[in-house]
Amino acid sequence: MERIGMIDWKIAEYGFNHDKIAFNGNKFLIANGYMGVRGTLEEYGKEQLVAVNLAGLYDQAGTGWRESVNAPNGFFTYLIVDEEICRLPEREPAENCISLDYRNAVFSRKTTWRTPRGSLTVESERFVSLAQPHLALMRYRISSNFHADIELITGIDADVWDINGPHYKNIELSEENGFIKAVGTTSEKEHKICVMESCSINLPSEKKLSIKDKQILRHFCFILKPEHDCVLEKWISVYTSNDTEDYEQKAASLIKEHMMNGYDLTKDAHIRKWEERWKVSEVFIEGDEEAMEALNYSIYHLISVAPRHSKSLSIPARGLSGQVYKGAVFWDTEMFMLDFFLYTDPQVARTLVKYRIDTLEGAKRKAKSYGYDGAFYAWESQETGDDACSDFNVVDVFTKRPLRTYFKDKQIHISSAVVRGIMRYIEMTGDRTILDEGGAETIIECAKFYYSLLIKKLNRNVYELHDVVGPDEYHERVNNNGYTNRMAKYTFDIAVKVLSSLKNLSPETVRKIKGKYKISQLLKDFADASKHIYIPGPDENGIIEQFDGYMKLEDVTIEEVRSRLLDPKEYWGGANGVASRTKIIKQADVVTWLAMFPGDFPREILLANWKYYEPRTEHGSSLSACMYGLLACRCGMPEKAVPFFMKSARADLDGTGKEWAGLIYIGGTHPAAAGGAYMTAVNGFGGIYVENGELKAKPQLPPNWKKLRFSVCYQGKLYQVEADSEGGVSIERKA
Repeated sequence: MERIGMIDWKIAEYGFNHDKIAFNGNKFLIANGYMGVRGTLEEYGKEQLVAVNLAGLYDQAGTGWRESVNAPNGFFTYLIVDEEICRLPEREPAENCISLDYRNAVFSRKTTWRTPRGSLTVESERFVSLAQPHLALMRYRISSNFHADIELITGIDADVWDINGPHYKNIELSEENGFIKAVGTTSEKEHKICVMESCSINLPSEKKLSIKDKQILRHFCFILKPEHDCVLEKWISVYTSNDTEDYEQKAASLIKEHMMNGYDLTKDAHIRKWEERWKVSEVFIEGDEEAMEALNYSIYHLISVAPRHSKSLSIPARGLSGQVYKGAVFWDTEMFMLDFFLYTDPQVARTLVKYRIDTLEGAKRKAKSYGYDGAFYAWESQETGDDACSDFNVVDVFTKRPLRTYFKDKQIHISSAVVRGIMRYIEMTGDRTILDEGGAETIIECAKFYYSLLIKKLNRNVYELHDVVGPDEYHERVNNNGYTNRMAKYTFDIAVKVLSSLKNLSPETVRKIKGKYKISQLLKDFADASKHIYIPGPDENGIIEQFDGYMKLEDVTIEEVRSRLLDPKEYWGGANGVASRTKIIKQADVVTWLAMFPGDFPREILLANWKYYEPRTEHGSSLSACMYGLLACRCGMPEKAVPFFMKSARADLDGTGKEWAGLIYIGGTHPAAAGGAYMTAVNGFGGIYVENGELKAKPQLPPNWKKLRFSVCYQGKLYQVEADSEGGVSIERKA
């Protein structure tokens, strides 16, 4: 893709600020879908929230909540110079810079320390290979302007950071044939996590090995001369017993193979894989380099967390930046991230959708536990689809006691997001085999779930959904949340469509469905439900009431509600939250409905609701801004969409989100915000849509954007879409 006046694809942080260690760990994250390595320095430990987070592997320690597992850190390295430790944060540097080349997914640092005899500089770079998901490499260079007495200490640190751990009941540290390894056994299911390392150093040195305090370390002692830099290269492989039975052998073989290839060739293969992804993922914006940088940085994070190593796996709400939110999968994936992968990497999109299909039984177990039929998909889903969400998710800042929340119990809209994900996949790819692989049954079970929840109002001949929580979590246990009801109707419609066209499915699938369900009865029930479910309409001012009774709540400003806080860490929602009896909402709710189904109402109704709800939205979730941006585009207001687009695109550049809830770390990357930024750019500004099986576009660029260009995969073909400020648009097939 042509790059005119292109960004430099690098971000950097100069100097050293202890308070920014946690945030920089997110901002400078590197990942390859299998593992994510936070942007921390090599000498850091668990106190600085170092994490090598593994996709799809969970553990429960004691009675605490289950969360994803962090692997031992094979990058661990620091220096002793003239018998004094040179490492951050203990010793302040003279100069320091960390950077991320997000075009090539390479993290770098350069740090200089002053000593009584001169200055010494460490330069390092590391990457987790996109070409080989189990492999990570680091090159570590030491230079000095004096004859320095050096002890270089490097190895594996198995004393890992955990939010609700520790998750290893046992860690074995050993050395064999030049390889060092740490093999941890998880507490709950006794999964094995193997981290193996080998390294090379270019200078003669005295060598020894030490094992203590959950660390296995190599010690290289030598005199560093000004004319000869020391270069250490580390090769790290990570395998688990979920990957293979012979995880130790696989880890050793992988390192041997790539050490023979050499560091530079291995890095080149990694970069080539990234370039392959950028060829279809890059978005070019002429006229606004800040927007282009922020958007492509967001895309970097989406590419980084894509599970290409699996055929059935999803993306957690915080990506692979750590254990926040239990490393669980939310509706974020289907509603905010999926479009990016549908447009740029359909195979990954299939993997994400297949994860939901393969966890159907967990959703059915959850529904049954509440006395419902069908599939009630988890608010926080892990490897089985069972809900990992706890009953008490918030701590009262005054009593220090946990508060009961109803996120998992009442957010029933998740099942409809799953259905939407399946249908979006079919629409964009044309691949209907996903229905034969459990997709059809998933849709039916989700419809059965909503049907079992319907309350029939005899006096009005309508069906209602009571006691729910919509996307706006500040108002719990409401009746007839508009978004929820509309998505339930959508689910009924899709189920009718699937059941009415069974002939298009494989004979085996048809036999299974006919043997399991009473087709004629379900068709009758779902069609009736779709026809009669209550969908709130606009009032005389064109405003759609978010839920029953919303208009009777106190109408105040966000600033007024904020002024009522007695403690800045108070939770705004729940039974007694400062927002719960007001019209102030956490995030887009009605606006999400209208952004998803803009054809439900004329443009003037969309605009009226945008104007009404935006001043009343606190945007307390990173998922909110993109929906306002997208709907602004639907309303013909691209200039109004820009601030919301930038808020989403810069979520991980600016770090404006909350990082701590009391003593619990809740920071991390925001892949859903990244996906939302992409949707706003491509679906909103780019105006991409499908009509009668044809890819079309009605672009509307912001005033300062001269050109917008991106690629879209549709029905197995790749297209390049280009729009300009004069209203011109072209859609050309590339492959």
